[in-house]
This record gives sequence, C-alpha cells and structure tokens, in this order.
Amino acid sequence: MINKELLQPESIVVIGGSNNFHKPGGAIVRNIINGGFSGMLRIVNPKEDEVQGIKVFHDVSELPPTELAILVIPARFCPDTVKALASEKGTKAFIIISAGFGEETEEGAVLEKEILDTCEQYGAALIGPNCIGLLNNHHHSVFTKPIPQLNAKGVDFISGSGATAVFILESAVMKGLQFNSVWSIGNGKQIGIEDVLQYMDEHFNPETDPTIKLLYIENISNPDKLLFHASSLIRKGCRIAAIKSGSSESGSRAASSHTGAIATSDSAVEALFRKAGIVRCFSREELTTVGCIFSCLPPLTSHLSPLTSALSRFAIVTHAGGPGVMLTDALSKGGLQVPQFTGKAAEELKSKLFPGASVANPIDILATGTPEQLATAIDYCEKRFDDVDAIMVIFGTPGLVQLFETYEVLHKKILECKKPIFPILPCLHTAGPEVAEFLAKGHVNFSDEVTLANSLSRIISTPNPARPEIELFGVDVPRIREVISSIEGDGFVEPHVVRQLFECAGIPMVPEMVSADKQQLIDFAEKIGYPVVAKVVGPIHKSDVGGVALNIRSEKHLALEFDRMMEIEGAHSVMVQKMLRGTELFIGAKYETRFGHVVLCGMGGIFVEVLKDVSSGLAPLTYSEAESMIRSLRAYKIIKGTRGQKGINEKKYTEIIVRLSTLLRFATEIKELDINPLLADGDNIVAVDARIRIEKNK
Repeated sequence: MINKELLQPESIVVIGGSNNFHKPGGAIVRNIINGGFSGMLRIVNPKEDEVQGIKVFHDVSELPPTELAILVIPARFCPDTVKALASEKGTKAFIIISAGFGEETEEGAVLEKEILDTCEQYGAALIGPNCIGLLNNHHHSVFTKPIPQLNAKGVDFISGSGATAVFILESAVMKGLQFNSVWSIGNGKQIGIEDVLQYMDEHFNPETDPTIKLLYIENISNPDKLLFHASSLIRKGCRIAAIKSGSSESGSRAASSHTGAIATSDSAVEALFRKAGIVRCFSREELTTVGCIFSCLPPLTSHLSPLTSALSRFAIVTHAGGPGVMLTDALSKGGLQVPQFTGKAAEELKSKLFPGASVANPIDILATGTPEQLATAIDYCEKRFDDVDAIMVIFGTPGLVQLFETYEVLHKKILECKKPIFPILPCLHTAGPEVAEFLAKGHVNFSDEVTLANSLSRIISTPNPARPEIELFGVDVPRIREVISSIEGDGFVEPHVVRQLFECAGIPMVPEMVSADKQQLIDFAEKIGYPVVAKVVGPIHKSDVGGVALNIRSEKHLALEFDRMMEIEGAHSVMVQKMLRGTELFIGAKYETRFGHVVLCGMGGIFVEVLKDVSSGLAPLTYSEAESMIRSLRAYKIIKGTRGQKGINEKKYTEIIVRLSTLLRFATEIKELDINPLLADGDNIVAVDARIRIEKNK
C-alpha cells in the first residue's frame, strides 16, 4: 500500500531523532531539514529537549496527529510505537529504519508481523523495516549519504538493500546521474520492489513522470507481478535496468538431464528479464552506466522500440588515439558499428584540423586540438556524415587546452545536436572542477569508454517486452491433458509417451520403434532402411552405460547390439531409430517454483555439455522471444551458416521452441525436459532423443 502520506506528507515525526549526526536518528533529521521539507517536522526523544533546533516531544502520547512516522529505535519498541501512532495519532505511513527483525531472528520476525498487522488494520503504508529510508522531491527521509541531485525527470531507483543502494548512489553521483526518487524497501514486509513498480505503473503520467527505472533486486517474491508491471511501464515509454543478485547457485548437482544441470534460478531470472524487456546488469558500475545512457537518449513513445534499434552506428571524436581504438574494439565486439568516413566531407573536415589528425573514424583531433575543432568535428558527425546514429566524445586533460572552454562547447553541442552525444571525460582527478561544472549543467559523464560500449551492447540486445498471447496454432491442448492424465506415478515417462506429447504439440520426431522383441525391431529397421541407431530403454544416462550404438548397417549387427543392451542393468527394451546426420541442436525446460517453466535452447553436443552456450526464456514463448533467444547464442553464426557451411532452418527451430513452450504451459506436471539432440539437416529439424520427467503429486 503506497499512499499520499508516504510520498507527500504534510507532517513527519522522527521517533528517535537526535543531535548526533553519526547515528541514524541524527543523520535522518539533518537530511530532512537540509532537503527543504516544507511541512511540519517533529521529533520524539525522551532524553533531549531540542534536536537540531527543533523542540522535542518526550513521548509519542504528546504528539499531535502526524501523517508519516520514521522509526529509528530498537526493534523491540517498534510494534507498540506503531500501534500507538496508528490508533491514536492517525499516522498513515511508516518508514522503519531499525534492524533486528525477520532478517536476524525468529523473534524479530514475530515483531515484524505485529507491525504489519497493525498497518493492515489501520490502512497504513509500511517501508522496511531494516532500510535506509525513502528519498524524493518532497522529503529526504534517509539517514545515509550521498544525497543525489534530484530532478522530477530523473531516475527512479528501487533497492532491496540499503547498504548496496548507497554504493550504487555513489557510482551514479560520480557520473552526474540525477534522481527523482530512491526507495530502500529493506525487508519489504508490506511494500516490495514489485509493489513500487505496480504503483508507478498504475499512476504513470507520460507528461510528468520519470521514464527511467533502476532496480537492485535480492529476491523476486512475485515474478508474475514484476513481469506484468515492468512490461507495462516499458510499453508506456519507460526504460528499465536491473541487477538481480544471489542467482549463482549451481542447482542440482545430481541432475538427471542436461537441462537440470544447466537451468538454475539464474536462468529463470534471465528468462524473466528477457520476457519483460528489462536490461540486465551485473555490477553497480554497469547499472549506473546504463542509467546514464538512458538519460542521453531521446524520450520513447509507446510505439517505439525500447531497444533503441536505430542506435547502432557510432562516430567517435577523440583527442587521444588509444581510447578511441579501445572504444572501437569494444563497440565492434558488441555487434555495433563504427563506420569509416571517406569522400569529400571527410577531406573537408581533415583540412580544418591540425596536420596529423585522422578523420577515418575515430576522428582524432590530436592532443593539440582546440575547442573550436572539437565543435567542427561534432558538426560534421551530425550534419555531413549520414551513417551516424550517435556521437561519442572522448576528451580528457592533455594539459594543452582550457577544459572549461572545451566542456562549454560540449555542453552547447549536447543541447543543440539532434543525435545523442555520449561524453567520455576520464579526467576526474586532474580536472575535477571542470567536470563538476559540466555535470552541474545536467549532463552525465562516462569515465570509461569500454564500460560504456559494453553497456550499450546490453541495451541494444535486450528484446522488447513479449506479448502476453499464447501461440496455440496446431497444438492439441485437450489431447495433451488426456496424455498427462493417463500417466501413473512420477518420474521419467516411457518413449511412447514422449512421442504422444510431441505429436500433440506438432514437434517432429525421427522414425523410431521401442520394443523388447528383437525380430520386431529387425523388421522395423528393414522397413525404414539402414543405417540405424539402437538405444537402451530403462537407464536414464544411456551413453554412460554403453547403451547407444550408432551406424548399424545390418540385421546381424542390430541383433548383436540388441542382445548386449538387454543385458545392461535396468534395461527393459531397446529403441531403434533411423540414423540421421546434421547439425545438433538442443532444447530443454525446467520448472522453477514461482517462475514456471524456463525453456533453454542452444547448440547440442559439446556446446551444451561443456560450453553451456544456451539462452533462456519463460514459457509460454512468442515467436519473437524464441528468435531473440536463438540470436543471442554465441554459436549463432553456425546456425546462420558460416565458412561455406549451410545454416539450419532457423524459422523451423523457432517454431519448435514455441510449440514446446505451449505444451509446457498446459502440462505443468512436466518438471524437466530434454531434447538432445534435435537434428537439423537442410530444411528439416527432428527430435532424435528426448526425456520428460513428470511430477503429478507436487
């Protein structure tokens, strides 16, 4: 519950406010006062008569009605204080800074529950406990520093960790990134990150509200809610980037399939962010750099792609060759272009620079280059070179020019230029005042060119939010439910059941027969033609027990392999398939609690077993999602075709991924699934080997 009293209170009381700036109670009072809060600020402290110039109440009972209460007192006193304020003083919003609740002990969790029950009873909003507070343009109710520069069109930042929020703010302030609000949700007992996004989504005004959201997430308690509101905000013109920490567990080390070994909770997070259109980051530097990039881009409208797909060709203007080359390399590695400038316009520009300057792109105006020459180079990039979407300007301190004058030129060009300009000013130590003045004018600074390029690549490669529709064409949902209902018990299903489910979904399989009758299998092999493959049925890991025989070319050979495999422990029959050749692909899926099915795709064989080159998505998938998954693979060049090798039927591969995801949507009893390999030969793609594990009783 987020209300007006929390966001725009007319009166605030700090319970535990003090004169000691080195303690949260003193620091939070200082920040509220310095932040220019225009309402009534009150303090409760039984040991003080005056705190920072404000007359103090010695007990909560002495207070007049107050809208927002900030508690900076020991956890054990918080439940009774909240009860008294909510029931007697009409307090409708609480920010509890105090720690010592459910994050520490079971007793603390009981206290936390008491507070939540009171807030729910009286319709009050609750931030925390165990947080650094809430910062917005109306009140600075945080006890930490730094306090970033606030701007109604700045960034909304929501963090699940107060301490981490401070680190991220420090990184952002150094870059000049401005904020509209900072939310530290702490334990998130009532208001979590998903709830803040819901409020921002449901109250979004495109004319007045900020369009950049940065998130630091430690726990996703409601993936569906996060997906819905993040996607909705992005469709309304917002850009969202997030870090999700704590996603590195290896999953089940005793996993019974490739998917089980690869699919961790991190795969689910990756899939969720992909589906929502959230740019995923892995460090505070990356998150704040992405936020700065967002701030340099023109506003989105709901019909424009948040991927900034028109932002792929970059001009680089520099006074130092090395950083320009490193930036070029990083952009190229990320799939972005640094086009070469030639012809009449390039020659004209070169004539206006000092001898020795280069204009091929990067444009190197040399260490002796003047502010006027910098302006000229930017003008040519904007008006004369057509194949440029944005301009990157690297200008540190060569010790030869007045940087105040240079940065003033850059300031004016950023305001005038219709193409985005990304300033890279790696001179914070030697030209701190000049950079500070530049940032004070509302600009950002990217101090490292490679981090900028890598962050841009992340933004460009992030897909649009997926449509909520389910692709049902050609999928027999009633028959899927019949097959699932007919299965008895849990565990891996028999091959004929796998085939039935794949037939329902329209997923092609290689011709095969499973039997414990040797002659029946020999007759089948004669019918489909040699060579064939034989696989033991029963043991889960066929290859590990010698249960796979390839390139069988005669009846005698098949009979020998049948006899051998039936002696393997756990074997109850043998599968014979037509021997096919082609490019090995992989599709897998695993059910993750709260997230649903995580679908994985990639190349088969060594790519999935050793290199783990897979991408993930959340079922059900759309065709655009599946295409994005395929194209994000490191091995995508093989899929497209490379070095004279013909590529696979990418459209067919996409269709199979989508059909499989639809099957999973209507068969949630499937907890683990592998198709490895999925064999691509020319235009055909067929499933060769597949395993499905069912859990009907969980």
